[in-house]
Amino acid sequence: MKHLVKGLFLAISLIIVAGCSNGNNDDDQSSLEQLQDARRVTIGFSNEAPYAYEENGELKGAAVEIATAVFAELGIDHVEGQLAEWGQLIPGVQAGQFDVITAGMAITPDRAENALFGEPEMMYGEGLVVAAGNPHQLYSYEDIANNPDITVVVMEGATEYEFLLESGVSEDQITTASDIPSTFSAVQAGRADATTGTEMTVRMAFESANNTDLELVEDFQQPENIEGIPSYGAAAFSLENEQLRDAYNEALQELKEDGTVQEILEANGFHPENNFPPEDVTTESIISGENY
Repeated sequence: MKHLVKGLFLAISLIIVAGCSNGNNDDDQSSLEQLQDARRVTIGFSNEAPYAYEENGELKGAAVEIATAVFAELGIDHVEGQLAEWGQLIPGVQAGQFDVITAGMAITPDRAENALFGEPEMMYGEGLVVAAGNPHQLYSYEDIANNPDITVVVMEGATEYEFLLESGVSEDQITTASDIPSTFSAVQAGRADATTGTEMTVRMAFESANNTDLELVEDFQQPENIEGIPSYGAAAFSLENEQLRDAYNEALQELKEDGTVQEILEANGFHPENNFPPEDVTTESIISGENY
């Protein structure tokens, strides 16, 4: 009798397990399959032109357009945007608030510990904005480092914070703000002497602001011998979404080879050659430091 009861219990258990493991359970589908079934993907961005931004309710920018083209290749034709502060993009993708970060985010070893980066889509250098007339004669990060009275404001979570430190700028000379317009406001109000960000970002923000109180340093000297410069921007995924990242990379490579990525970069103000990553630069080589 004891054996009969055990047998019945085992049979019932197997039926329950089988019933919970049918092919219609979303847990049995990969993230890629779920997105393909829904034909919809949610992207995280941080309103930073020309990479990813919203204008009159429309998503724009090089990173957004590249991602849209890639997902179209994967059969996912509807892209929704989720706006987040820059410092919340990686926590957001890890928490599942969106499926991928499309913000032209620079690949760095520290960030790679918390997000899976796709292959490089673009490359870029740094830029500097100061008060009109450049009263402190700032043309490099070293100029800031050499004058301890100078203060510089950067967007919270941006790589420029570390670039400044590596260039010899003291930590007490650096402040942060939530976004690029806030950094510009700090310089205009005299709360900081300069702000820095990627060259394309500060240039487009400067041109859009049309602010005669500020000046873009045209002959800014790019920092040398600093890991992370030039920067290579890429899409980023949750650490658990390796299959989605790999599928994205495969479609991205096809769009690089047929010239689509270069066309998108050029249409968004990038130079199709100077801002297009070399073939031998990979995410793995960037994270390992081979490129610097």
